[in-house]
Amino acid sequence: MLTNIRRLLRYAGQRAVGLVLALVVAIFLTILIANAGGYMDNIRRAEIRFYIGQAVMMDPANRMLPPDQLNKLISDLVDQEIRRLGLDTPFVERAVKYLGRAMSLQLGFADLMLSDAGSRQVRLIIVERLPSTLLLFGTAQLVLFFVSLFVALFLSRRYGSFADRFTVALAPTSAAPGWFYGIFLILIFAFALPRLGLPGFPDGRMVASPAPEEMWRYALSVLRHMVLPITAIVLGSLFGAIYSWRTFFLIYSTEDYVELARAKGLRSRTLERRYIMRPTLPPIITSLLLLVIAMWMGQIVLEHVFNWPGIGQIYFRATQLADTPVIVGVIVVYGYLLALTVFMLDFIYAALDPRVRVGAGAQQMRGR
Repeated sequence: MLTNIRRLLRYAGQRAVGLVLALVVAIFLTILIANAGGYMDNIRRAEIRFYIGQAVMMDPANRMLPPDQLNKLISDLVDQEIRRLGLDTPFVERAVKYLGRAMSLQLGFADLMLSDAGSRQVRLIIVERLPSTLLLFGTAQLVLFFVSLFVALFLSRRYGSFADRFTVALAPTSAAPGWFYGIFLILIFAFALPRLGLPGFPDGRMVASPAPEEMWRYALSVLRHMVLPITAIVLGSLFGAIYSWRTFFLIYSTEDYVELARAKGLRSRTLERRYIMRPTLPPIITSLLLLVIAMWMGQIVLEHVFNWPGIGQIYFRATQLADTPVIVGVIVVYGYLLALTVFMLDFIYAALDPRVRVGAGAQQMRGR
């Protein structure tokens, strides 16, 4: 028992160190790319000179100053602002310092963006929008998971039927992203149907404007605004997930131990629950967890299409404004979530499938 615990702890430590090193490299590359290797610093210095020069020239108190004093005043203010932002130090040195702060989740202050409360702290900007993103995409992934699971099980029992062939034919539709379907859903349910006098759904936002004061009316408004984006997300992955999971069920349903259990007269429901679903859960849970982590990074365009106030909107604005701290902050949070998910996957495998043994080396199968 003690040996197994030591082996488990050693394996967990090795995995954690490897993931942290990968995270360090990924974040440092993100810092270099977001800042274009230091090129964005030159643009920021030019912007500082421009805005400070404009402010000084438009100040009535400075209009009577001689040109040399005016230029000196502008230069002093520019140098002061550059020192305040740390732009007077080499880019590589600043990148290494920022990497250390980012790894400890000290994300600093945004250059241009503000939170809804008026704060420039990157942490507050992200935390403010994270709940709405998790609400939308978490709900969508749960709907996608359960619908795909039950439909895949249904089709695996009816292999070769019309419904099975129809679903397989629709599997390539999952190649299109969710926002692609979102555009058509908006055109149909937010514009076409209301013009015909039929009930429709809002074309965007998270809640009606002005927002209802009663809690239950507010919740109903949020649910109504979630219908179209959730439908778009589900349509973008539904048939591909059904096809993939249905294939898993079909593969495991032909195993020898399943045939033996079927020959013993076990009911089909018991057979599916004990002998088919159990070994297929690890890859299914893996895909679900990776989708949950990627949902608020992979749906940036969808949030923009539906004007949903989430992380995608922040990231989109940050890339437009070249706000490096916000871009790096979003990537850092995403990297930590992804690393934590990958770290937990081995242990989730062991919990779902008793044949999997987590040890010092690779995963080993008992009895082999």
